[in-house]
Amino acid sequence: MIYRSADEFLDHYPAQTERILDVRSPSEYRHGHIPTAVSFPLFSDEERKIIGTLYKQRGREAALIEGVSLVAPKMKDWLMRALEWKDCRALWMYCWRGGMRSRSMAWLLSLIPVPAVVVQGGYKAIRRAMARRLEAMPIQLIVLGGKTGSGKTQILHHLQELGEQVLDLEALARHRGSAFGHLLLPDQPSGEHFFNEIYYHLAQMDVTKPIWVEAESRQIGKVPIPEALWQKMQSAPRIDLEVPLHRRVERLVAEYARAPKEELMAAFDKIRKRLGDLRYRQALDALRNNDFHLAAQIALHYYDKTYTYARDHAPNPIRILHAVNAEPMIEIAQQLKSMKQMVLGRSSQVKVLNPKASTR
Repeated sequence: MIYRSADEFLDHYPAQTERILDVRSPSEYRHGHIPTAVSFPLFSDEERKIIGTLYKQRGREAALIEGVSLVAPKMKDWLMRALEWKDCRALWMYCWRGGMRSRSMAWLLSLIPVPAVVVQGGYKAIRRAMARRLEAMPIQLIVLGGKTGSGKTQILHHLQELGEQVLDLEALARHRGSAFGHLLLPDQPSGEHFFNEIYYHLAQMDVTKPIWVEAESRQIGKVPIPEALWQKMQSAPRIDLEVPLHRRVERLVAEYARAPKEELMAAFDKIRKRLGDLRYRQALDALRNNDFHLAAQIALHYYDKTYTYARDHAPNPIRILHAVNAEPMIEIAQQLKSMKQMVLGRSSQVKVLNPKASTR
């Protein structure tokens, strides 16, 4: 059995950690875990509850004896499964604090010819080390902004296809960032796991080279952007897309008209006060009449004002307004890629590119 600190674990993560075992209970794993880690629980949720109650009521020895009785019938299956990983360089494992659960599993798996490595301090220590490292990362971000429906996410995907580094926060948050952003998507992760995913993706990037990220509010749906990353986004140079209203409406209809009407109506209800009763009723009538274009225009009346205010008060040192008319998304991405060094190298200013393109 080998012990390594959380920092030693992250020195190898993710490239050299072929197999990571999370030996906490299934519910702990679901709430948040180290990306790429496999759930390999010592106890089920119910068993963990039994052990915890025994520990409080009768002490450590009673809990230990009960734990052994619960674990014994499972040992054969664990060893059989672990034998499938015998070609790994090491089996890294963690529990909550690097205590009895991970040490017990490491002892058992040390019976096979694969080094069992316990992370000292467990998941809690890894998360603390991740936070320190994220804060210290010399990330060179470029923020891509634009009003709702501008196609920022699609453009980021094209930038990635062109070899650019992209951190897609909305994909990791499983939310598009508005009252409608949860529609047609699975449930959001916990804020804890959202942070873990962000670190995992950044850890695979070359932080000495630019990383593109979409302009976001401090919170995406229910999950907050980690403070260290948020501050870096606030100070990063920024490009804003200016896309004609009718194109943004078309894009929103294509994205959201497939959602159930009752969910669309519920989303409008969330912004009812900001829309005003008249526009709110008009939006619901439009949905009932399958006039999704009108509903989208009404939603944009609110979101455009909100975005303009946020953009005008953004602290980002460079703002380039890139007017977009009818170019395919891949061509816009190519234009943005060619602007990269200019954006990173210029002092604070506002510059309009492609001024002849229509923004009406």
